[in-house]
Amino acid sequence: MAAPSNANTKAYFAAELLAVKQKSGKSYGQIAEETGLTNVYVAQLLRRQAQLKPSTAPKLRASLPGLTDVLIHEMMQPPLRSYDPNIIQDPTIYRLNEAVMHFGESIKEIINEDFGDGIMSAIDFYCSVDKVKGVDGKDRVVLTLDGKYLPHSEQTTENMVSKLGK
Repeated sequence: MAAPSNANTKAYFAAELLAVKQKSGKSYGQIAEETGLTNVYVAQLLRRQAQLKPSTAPKLRASLPGLTDVLIHEMMQPPLRSYDPNIIQDPTIYRLNEAVMHFGESIKEIINEDFGDGIMSAIDFYCSVDKVKGVDGKDRVVLTLDGKYLPHSEQTTENMVSKLGK
């Protein structure tokens, strides 16, 4: 079956990749353990939200033998990192967004207090989802967001490359 063009390409390949995962019977956690990646990054790869690196391709293929050369090749292309605004209607995503909105201002203040005026990178970033037992014995979700700190810079003309030599 030939891949569709442009608009549907990402959805087509994501569906194919997720079908390979489903057929394998493995969880994201199992694939992550076998490849040395985080469980969220594995999901990002299979949803075409991240680019498969050449050094990781053999590990992923060993974990998911159903991956074809075409799928591996597609995964190695820079992805279209997109966001469907309708996805916020999913209860899990809605609650995650709600948590960030609720705690975001306090998190920002603590980042600024501990690091200075800056932000957490979403590019140099690691993310994982883990399951732990709470003190009450009930399952709890642990989200780890591990991003590089990026300080805001003072914008002086002497440091502006485009102004040098003029």
